[in-house]
Amino acid sequence: MTETKRARPEDLLEGLSNSDDLKKRKMAHGENHMNNGDDKGLTSDEIMAVRRKHIGKSCKVHFAKSPPKITHGRGQYLFDDKGNKCIDCMNNVTHVGHCNPRVIKAAHDQMCILNTNNRFLYDNIIHYTKRLISKFPPHLSVCYFVCSGSEANDLALRLARTHTMRHDTIVVDRAYHGHTSALIDVSPYKFNALGGEGKKDFVHVCPCPDPYRGKYKGYGKETGELYANEVKTLINNAENDGRKIAAFICESMQGCGGQIIYPEGFMKNAFKYVREAGGVCIADEVQVGFGRTGKHFWAFESQDATPDIVTLGKPIGNGHPLAVVITTPEISESFAATGMSYFNTFGGNPVSCAVGNAVLDSLKEDNLVQNAIEVGEAFLEKLRALQQKHELIGDVRGMGLMIGVELVKDRDTLEPATAEAMHMVYRAKDEFVFVSADGPHENVLKIKPPMCFSHEDADYVTKAFDKILTEMHDAENGPK
Repeated sequence: MTETKRARPEDLLEGLSNSDDLKKRKMAHGENHMNNGDDKGLTSDEIMAVRRKHIGKSCKVHFAKSPPKITHGRGQYLFDDKGNKCIDCMNNVTHVGHCNPRVIKAAHDQMCILNTNNRFLYDNIIHYTKRLISKFPPHLSVCYFVCSGSEANDLALRLARTHTMRHDTIVVDRAYHGHTSALIDVSPYKFNALGGEGKKDFVHVCPCPDPYRGKYKGYGKETGELYANEVKTLINNAENDGRKIAAFICESMQGCGGQIIYPEGFMKNAFKYVREAGGVCIADEVQVGFGRTGKHFWAFESQDATPDIVTLGKPIGNGHPLAVVITTPEISESFAATGMSYFNTFGGNPVSCAVGNAVLDSLKEDNLVQNAIEVGEAFLEKLRALQQKHELIGDVRGMGLMIGVELVKDRDTLEPATAEAMHMVYRAKDEFVFVSADGPHENVLKIKPPMCFSHEDADYVTKAFDKILTEMHDAENGPK
């Protein structure tokens, strides 16, 4: 498989305009709050100096050349040490908003009473388990509590491999499932990138079902079936080689791979072929669960798919280390039948479960799933209008508040506009909008803000993008 070389942002920015018009500026959107520029803590330079010396160099910071120092967050906003209010379009982790009052109170109140491990009996884990499984199809009724999405996906693989007594795994190209050694092995996003060791023999990679840039185009059933047939072909090829499939692990929508929404029926049909071959189907909802897609609480529902295992992380705890694996009684019984007990020191502790309940409360009481539908649809319309104005925008795609804007130099050849996307990331920061770029060519602007993101925020971000795109056009071609 061809290795994807992931470029460094600082390299991509070389040669772009350094004119005064592209330098950082203050604006009316800034809000002085708490610090007013008088923060007595470390400066950004001092923090970076210590990081470079004492924190692993592979632990990157956002905006490598000029990272802001963040002092606090509220809702969908982050505030820097100059008092500027920045719209956070990056944090799908703080799902119900930075410093959500319900989450803070729940964690504080429970910490004042009890925090221990789940080998003791206490109410919180039972209340939360019942609420959580009520949101899934009836066959998904057994929970394993862990602390991160990586732990969840790692355990999901163990469950599937134990249940099937097999090891081979089908994955989607560009997928990212976590940072453990086992998960790097099933994450083409990592094993085909710089520092990766390439695909292992037990891993089988199907083409990414990308309706815009993929092998087959379009969002319809026919395209979904074509991509699902690629999974079937992998299964047949593996069996011809004397190998058996244990599992198919699939993000319900791709995040790091480029904010990809699959064509209709891909997951449903692929799951059918995997089950017919005796494999287990895992839906990775770590980035897209809990109503982010708006019309569905779980993104796999948009594909009319029924997983055997679902993994949850990131938004489940709004930044608190909480994650869950949910599976069937049959798979759980196979895991228990080995005789090996499973214990996670912090998984499902009383404080984590209190936080999980508070997240569900906030989603319901603040009507945040409906907000994702309404704001997400309006935002997509604004971005598509921007696409009509700026040739650099090749595609706008999304569901709810999971949105991707793909930049291309040529709409016919789809030549990726990688440096331009990175430039937009840095310029948007100067306009107090935090956004990132990802995908195999790092040319997709990823928009996944807290669920309290508003119509006003969408207006502001759209205008900021329009301003930056106009600057870039004028710098290259002169004013329109």
